[in-house]
Amino acid sequence: MLYLSSKKSRTVENFDKNAIESAYCIFHQKLRVYIYSVNPVQKDEIETAVASYAMDMNRDLYEYLAAGKADYLMDHLSFRADLEDAVNKLEKIL
Repeated sequence: MLYLSSKKSRTVENFDKNAIESAYCIFHQKLRVYIYSVNPVQKDEIETAVASYAMDMNRDLYEYLAAGKADYLMDHLSFRADLEDAVNKLEKIL
């Protein structure tokens, strides 16, 4: 699978396996809690934790997941959809 980002071509196969597994574990766990939480404070804390992780994660992997979407995993309004998208994409490349 090939994708283009920042005028560089990269392949999914070249992503660090540990980066993929780490992102998947964190995002999957946070998504499961987020989906069933009824506590707005808990949801805000999950959003903050995921955004913080995303800012520090492997840049190539983040750019692949974001697919050019600005504020991917950072915007409150699209957070759940972004997190579900990230988990689905990571599952496919594990």
